[in-house]
Order: sequence, then structure tokens, then C-alpha cells
Amino acid sequence: MAIVQLDSVHKRYPLGKTEVHAVKGVSFEIDKGDFISIAGPSGSGKSTILNMIGCIDTPSEGDVHINGRTTGGLGDREITELRHETLGFIFQSFNLIPVLNVYENIEFPLLLGRQRMNKKESAEWIDTLIHEVGLEDWRRHRPNELSGGQRQRVAIARALVTKPEIVLADEPTANLDSVTSEAIIKLMKKINNDFETTFIFSTHDAAIVEIADHIIRLHDGCIAENYKRTQAGTP
Repeated sequence: MAIVQLDSVHKRYPLGKTEVHAVKGVSFEIDKGDFISIAGPSGSGKSTILNMIGCIDTPSEGDVHINGRTTGGLGDREITELRHETLGFIFQSFNLIPVLNVYENIEFPLLLGRQRMNKKESAEWIDTLIHEVGLEDWRRHRPNELSGGQRQRVAIARALVTKPEIVLADEPTANLDSVTSEAIIKLMKKINNDFETTFIFSTHDAAIVEIADHIIRLHDGCIAENYKRTQAGTP
């Protein structure tokens, strides 16, 4: 069974007296462990699709399924639990909490939902993530004391702290220079390999598309291409 499935999904937005048809009958499946790039120019519908998978937005028509559950049939509490237990989010603007240090920012999602780990397990897992993202020497620093690349590393660790099956990353390298972007992409691919976490990117970054093992290209809200590579870099 696919971990994510979209069936004939449409999304329409009112814009004044007109209507924008942002996503037009899109269908695809994502398997567990995929490192998938949903690519396309601005306005192609990629962020809209990511938001619908993340239950931040809902389809106008069609269905989104996560682990076989149709998200449109879930109540507010069930959606909150799904986001907390199954989904992790990485944003281009980092969205870190300024008054919390690196450790506390990573820990924060664990304080919001039902604890699946005791305090000792949580601390050990946070320490593991801090090591994975290379921030051992920065664990007590606040976001304003970090570079853009370091902030994005904190955001990646925070997205992983609840051990989600799926991480949704909306233009995660957009605010980073090319060298830092390359390091962040390699880090996410390592985590994908080590933990079998499914990564779904909304991006126009060619470097992410190049390393992805599943690529969906959008044009004007429709799928222009949908293919998998047998190994990264090979069609």
C-alpha cells in the first residue's frame, strides 16, 4: 500500500470575482521511503499539493489518503493527531521559536502531543538528532546566534523528533546559499537512508530534483511528468 495517494485531486481558490484552478485532477502514489521532488515553476500547484498532503488545506474535489486513511473524512482531533504522529514539516523560513535554544526548539513538538517516549528516551533521541545534524557545539544557542544553514538543520531535527513516517519540505533550500543547500540536501538524503523516512519536497531547486529518486513535474496544476529512478541520477 502506498504511504500517500492522491486520487483526482482538484483545488480551486476564489480570487475576487474569478476562480483560480490551482490543481487540476492530479493523481499519484508515494511509497514508504521515497525521496520525492514535486517540482515546477511558481504557480504550478506544488505548494498547494504539499499543503493538502499535510492537511493544512483540503481538496475541492478528489481524495488524499495517508496510510490508507482518507484525510477528508477525519475530524479536527484526528487531523491534529495525524500531523503530530505521522507528519513532520520543514519550511523555507525555518519557523524556529526565538526564545528557545537549539535543544528546546527540537524538543518542542514532543511537548504538544501525547508522549510516546519517556523523559530519558526523549533526551537520548534529541541528542541523537543534534548529533545527526552536526550541532553538538550549538545545542544551547538561540536561533539569532545561528547561521541560516544551522537554523535549517535545527528545523530538520525538529521535524524528525516525533519520529514521523513522512517529512514535508516546502522549498527547504530557498533561503540558503548553494554550498549550504548542498550540505542540507545531503543531510536529508542521509536521514532518508538511515531512518527510511519518506521525504516529500515542493521545490524548484535543481539539486533536489537531481538527487530525488521519484520526480513529479507540474505545469499549470497538472502533472507533466511522473517517474522513478532505479538509483539517484539514473532515469
